This record gives sequence, C-alpha cells and structure tokens, in this order.
Amino acid sequence: MERMLSGIKPTGRLTLGNYIGAISQFVQFQDEYELYIFIANQHAITIPIEAKELRKNTKDLIALYLASGLDPNKVTIFLQSDVAAHAKLGWVMTCMSYMGELQRMTQYKDKVAKQETGITAGLFTYPCLMAADILLYDPKYVPVGIDQKQHVELARNLAERFNNRYSDTFTIPEPKMTTVGQKIYSLQDPTKKMSKSETNPKGTIDLLDDPNLARKKILSAVTDSLGIIQYDPENQPGLANLLTIQSVLSKEPIDSIVSRYQGKGYGELKQEIGQTVFDFLSDLQARYKDVLDKKIVDEVLAQGAQKASRIADKKIQKVYRKIGFNI
Repeated sequence: MERMLSGIKPTGRLTLGNYIGAISQFVQFQDEYELYIFIANQHAITIPIEAKELRKNTKDLIALYLASGLDPNKVTIFLQSDVAAHAKLGWVMTCMSYMGELQRMTQYKDKVAKQETGITAGLFTYPCLMAADILLYDPKYVPVGIDQKQHVELARNLAERFNNRYSDTFTIPEPKMTTVGQKIYSLQDPTKKMSKSETNPKGTIDLLDDPNLARKKILSAVTDSLGIIQYDPENQPGLANLLTIQSVLSKEPIDSIVSRYQGKGYGELKQEIGQTVFDFLSDLQARYKDVLDKKIVDEVLAQGAQKASRIADKKIQKVYRKIGFNI
C-alpha cells in the first residue's frame, strides 16, 4: 500500500470548507493508502496565538477528525510537536533553502504586498519545516488544494537538492489534487475561499456551528440574477459553490442535482442544501460529543506519536549521518 501524508494547522475553527476540501477526502483515502495525518501545531505559532486557544483548537480538531470517520486503526494521527525529528529536519531544510525560494511563497508574499508589520522569521521559513514534515515519512502522495501545491513543489526541490548533494535519501513526493470540492468558497463572497479567518461570519459555516444557524447561512448565500440552475463556476460562482456543497455532502453528482432542478428556482435549491447541511452538522456534532465524552483523544495521539516516531527517528538519523552530524 502506497504512503500518503497530510497535515492541518490548529488555528481557528474547522469549517465546512475544511471538511469538503480535506477531511472527507481523508476518510476515503484511509482505505486506499497508508495514511499519516499530523496536527501542525508548530506551524500554528508563526503568528501569535494564546496557549489556551491552541490547546482547545487542537483537541477539537482531532475530535472532529475522529467524528468524521477517520479510524486510528487505519490512520496514524499525531501531533507534530510530539515527534522531535520534525524540528530537527526543519533546520536542515532551512539550510538547504534559498532566500529567493522562500520570498516567492504565497503567504509571505501576500503579507509583504499588504505591507503588514510584525512578520516573524517563522512565517518566512515555515515552508522549510513543512518540507521536513513531508520528507520525514517518504510519502508518495501529499493531498493538497490549489493554494498549497507550491509547498509540495518546494519539498520536491529540497529533496532533490539533498539527494544530489548527499546521495539518495528522500522519496520525491507527488501532490495529489482532489476533484469535486477541491476548494469551497465564502457564502457571501464566492471569489474568496471559505476560511477559518473569514471576517464575515455569514460567509463561513463552522463544523461546530448551531445547525439551525448554518441552514440560515445557506438560505442567505449570494447567488446571481440569471435565475438558471446550472454548474458554471465562472459566471455563477455562488451557485456553483452551493452545488458543490450539496454534491459532496449528499454524494449525488452535480449533473444529477442540476437535472432535478431544471425549471425550478434558487430558493427551492437552497432549502434542500440547507437541510442537507443541517442534517450533516447534527450527525457530526453528536459523534464529536461522543468522542470527547469517551476521552480517547490522548490515547489516539500517544499511539500515533509512537508509530510516527519510529519512522521519523530512523530518517533523521540517516540524514544526520550523511551531513556529518554523527561522529
């Protein structure tokens, strides 16, 4: 079975966009790949965050992953900070990287373009740690959205650079792009990604939102004045976004949904999608509460860290030997 790895940063609350774009894919992948998923809590401190908030976000995130159907007997779930090799290889990858490469990374480049102040060195170099996160485990695939693809490209470049300098050490990972639901957009501004940092609360559905509130957000979602139900992301981005949400959550192809709604209005479609989202969140939150009540999060993390460390420690020792740290 081929290996796949992904990570998620515990900053802010998980959204429906996170579920559709990532978590729902992981649930499928756990039966197809040897899947490793880590909580990137070391990446979370590139911007200021309170310790209490980070702890709660991390626990909620893991509980929601388990409630969504990830099975710790199939998937290795662990905290980045529990495996010391991440930080160790992160420094090596920092020393393998060039300033120009890191200046081209989207998150840093965007903040510079906006003339933001207080940009940390960690925000500048975090793609090096992200490369280390990936390369430690020799995955063949890294599932990514469009906006994360460049980080996998950097990991590939650094792996090739290290292999050329010190001999074959790392597998060259391949980005695995998803299809339907690759990116979910704001319900109020369908030109922007639905984000944990969304400023307009009506634009984002959190996985821990009250299901009735989530339904109201769907009913008030921005569409267009064309009045035709069809899947046209370019000319009808708001409608296309809603159709994607319905398709993923109901597992009904978009073409089938469009066909059912020929001659009908947006209001009727929104009613159905609103009910789908209500039912989905009600079921998910019940399972989330059950996970927390059973107090299994710590056990899952301890089990995951032990398994991940066996692979990561072996890899970092190999790296240290090749670069001359071990004498």
